[in-house]
Amino acid sequence: MEALKPQKGLLLIAEPSIIGDISFNRSVILLADHNTIGSVGFILNKPLDFKLNELVPEIHKTFKVYNGGPVEQENLYFIHKIPEMIPNSIEIASGIYWGGDFESIIHLINDSKIRESDIKFFLGYSGWEAEQLIDELNANSWVIAKNTYSSNVIRKPSRTFWKEKIQELGGDYLLWANAPENPSFN
Repeated sequence: MEALKPQKGLLLIAEPSIIGDISFNRSVILLADHNTIGSVGFILNKPLDFKLNELVPEIHKTFKVYNGGPVEQENLYFIHKIPEMIPNSIEIASGIYWGGDFESIIHLINDSKIRESDIKFFLGYSGWEAEQLIDELNANSWVIAKNTYSSNVIRKPSRTFWKEKIQELGGDYLLWANAPENPSFN
């Protein structure tokens, strides 16, 4: 298997060895940016107990909100696949966009013009300083994988996503696919 280098649009799959790490245990992260200054990503498979309308009262729909990572958890971020509707969007890769005009989003959601399958909201993000992600990759904390879902990664079921990605890696990873999240419960 070809070893991939970090770049925006790729997925980071948490190695099973991150047991006990509350933020990243069994995480699948979409890298939104990677450069010489650092990296930014969003955890795709950690839904929170909050709904969007609880955080933004002007929104009248109950979209799910996810834990994007441990950095700036008081801020709301979003990725989407509808740049033609959201001005100032930044392309990540494969038809996935980051950010844009939030006022437009409020109106579009309330007018039922944006579906939950078009957009994903996060509290916080996952961030790494320059070389930090490389160090973590060298320490076998992450596996880099291609995003074979393109923009459909937004609507991947969160509950089974890590397990699916681990199974795709095959080999020794198959043992971990059905292991309990906390091996001491075994």
